[in-house]
Amino acid sequence: MAGLVLAVTAPGCSTACAGEVDTLLFGSLDAGAANFLSVGAKVALDRLDRPGFAVLASVGGGRRNETPCVCASTSGPVRLSRYTALGATLVGYQWFSEWGVVALYAGPEGAIEALIDGRSEATLPVQWGLRLHGEVWARPTDETLVQATLVLGSARDSAWSRIGLGYRAWGAYLGPEASLYADRSGYTKWNVGLHATDFAISAYNFRVSGGVQIESNARRPSPYVALSVWSPLR
Repeated sequence: MAGLVLAVTAPGCSTACAGEVDTLLFGSLDAGAANFLSVGAKVALDRLDRPGFAVLASVGGGRRNETPCVCASTSGPVRLSRYTALGATLVGYQWFSEWGVVALYAGPEGAIEALIDGRSEATLPVQWGLRLHGEVWARPTDETLVQATLVLGSARDSAWSRIGLGYRAWGAYLGPEASLYADRSGYTKWNVGLHATDFAISAYNFRVSGGVQIESNARRPSPYVALSVWSPLR
């Protein structure tokens, strides 16, 4: 979801841009072999449609399967599931130019994880750290969009990045996207697919995407779908 929090301020964005907006609510769901759900808010100290400081807060949770292990108490491999809950509160600044918007944020993050093998559960200690978040919404031409996001967190030594290219058609930016997630457990996840970004229904704006998900602990690729929604709070 991180890559959508500038949509209300990006040049050429849809009707959500109109008026004085100082709070943006957002949420997203990524569904595939690995799942993640997040919600949050972006609050400007002045207005979201002009340069200045802003606060970005979010909470989320997800589930993924771990590489099977062979435990002494069993006769075969055991499938582990890792459940994660995390949150962060960041403060940053956004810059505007004729071609787009750039924003940088930093602040504390926290995470807690649990490992479940179907018979027992192990809850890991709460981990605290620093999160850095940067994103760009650029419009090289009136009909094109380049959106890039990078999020680094020290609580789980994690990194997430996404880039999407789009051409304006049928009320949305349509094009390819690619994202990569990795953390200190050695797990990595690639998503490669197509997206439709910034189409509006009433006061809400959406991004839908789908494609192929490749996990480091999976034998073969699997499909993924994602839905993101954001709306200004007036």
